[in-house]
Amino acid sequence: MSKNIYIYLTSFFCGMSVMAVELSATRLLAPTFGTSSIIWTIVIGLIMISLSLGNILGGRSADKHNSMDRLYALIWTAAIYIALIPFVGKYIIILSVTIFMWISPNNLVVSGSILSCLIIFSIPLVILGMVTPYLVKLGITDINKSGKTAGEIYALSTIGSIIGTFIPTFITIPLVGTSKTFLIFSLILNLICLYYFVSKKTRLAKSVITSFIVLVLTVTPFHDSYAFWKQNIIYEGESLYNYLQVSEDSKSVILSTNVAFGVQSIYKKNSTVTGLYYDYALMAPLFMKDTDFKSGKDVLILGLGTGTYAKQLKHFFPNTKTDGVEIDPTIVDLSKRYFSLKEDEANIYINDGRTFLNTHKDKKYDLIMVDAYHDITIPFHMSTKEFFGLVKETLKPGGVIVVNINIRSKKDSQINDYICQTIKSQMEKVYKCELKNSTNTIVFASRDTNSLNYFIDNSEKMENQSPLKSVCEYVKSNLSEIQESKLVFTDEVAPVEIMGQKVLDEIVANELESFKNELNSGKGFWDNIMQYLK
Repeated sequence: MSKNIYIYLTSFFCGMSVMAVELSATRLLAPTFGTSSIIWTIVIGLIMISLSLGNILGGRSADKHNSMDRLYALIWTAAIYIALIPFVGKYIIILSVTIFMWISPNNLVVSGSILSCLIIFSIPLVILGMVTPYLVKLGITDINKSGKTAGEIYALSTIGSIIGTFIPTFITIPLVGTSKTFLIFSLILNLICLYYFVSKKTRLAKSVITSFIVLVLTVTPFHDSYAFWKQNIIYEGESLYNYLQVSEDSKSVILSTNVAFGVQSIYKKNSTVTGLYYDYALMAPLFMKDTDFKSGKDVLILGLGTGTYAKQLKHFFPNTKTDGVEIDPTIVDLSKRYFSLKEDEANIYINDGRTFLNTHKDKKYDLIMVDAYHDITIPFHMSTKEFFGLVKETLKPGGVIVVNINIRSKKDSQINDYICQTIKSQMEKVYKCELKNSTNTIVFASRDTNSLNYFIDNSEKMENQSPLKSVCEYVKSNLSEIQESKLVFTDEVAPVEIMGQKVLDEIVANELESFKNELNSGKGFWDNIMQYLK
């Protein structure tokens, strides 16, 4: 193979590896820090800084050394670093969290993600940033064609980056996971170096050994838990959208999309009530005229999850027909495998909630449940005036919207105020109920101005022995009406992630304060760390 062709191939595969590492970086951080645009900004920003620094250092090194041996030694070093990420990355992340638990608890997620990203990814990406200037220096043999050569090298690097964007997202991460993705692209870089070293008869032993080790690790299954301190995990994997973890104890099955902050769904094995927000959301049908527990309702759930709310609706309102929309097909599979979701409990659509509303305008519903807000991420496009306008259009006359907002701190309620008032901009009557000892707020909304009277009338008909009687009384005592609609999210302006991050920081800071107090209980330091993460 000619020198120039190999230079072009090196540019292509290094460009591909850069983007593959960048995409995989967000997935490595996601189980702990989430996948908000804030985290994406941190990852992209720090990686671009690393690549820029690498460009500078690569240009200077190429001018000084102008050596292909040195270039491929650098690429080989980057490949080794990338191969180590699956094995040390999660420990570095937990270490970063631990450090900022003490020095900056009010900004744990942002600070922890920045430190983790710097430690894990800066060195290999600085090195990969050095590659293109080096290749340009080595590839220019005719000064009259220097522009053409440089353009071709940069073009191939960019084409590689484009392909490296799609392969992890649509192929390797969903099929084999984040850890294997790092190993696959480390192997690619190792093989590039191996070919060069074999042709030059240098560094043969090292390159052969490392290539073989990475190959074995790539094709061999190994246990790779992000929540390595937990003992009751029965499933852990990744989908196109999420990190997914299912844990089980004697009373419940829990789905988490994050190893540290909150849970996504809970199924109680031997109870029709959960003690959680689902129970309170079951009060929504009572805001409709002449509702009883035998009433048949058409229900739409945006954010079905594992189907806990759908199961409860079917139990307490047997004649209910529920359509459930869930964007992640893997979560749907888990709902049937571990959470006992039955076919008659929900007719499932794999789709984004807002897209579903836009494409299914022919069907109307008595009740629409919006439960698409993750514990640390609120999708902005499902929190705006325009979105709730679509929801309103999908309601039958007298229908009710119920929204679960799962992010509330003791002090800051700005994001809750915005969402409630955004709903108010579309609906005549909006009531919120803040749940005790929880970050959840349940919002009930209707266009019928008598909806509260209906709720009171229907609740009085509820039998005293009903397991929902105490829930009903709590909601009745803790409802507050939303009067204003001045604070409104729109498709144009909806800073939900900035506001949500502020609340999350406060929630974490409060939990850490309690955690620090527990250090005086006599437990060891790491025992307390692990207990907090659980």
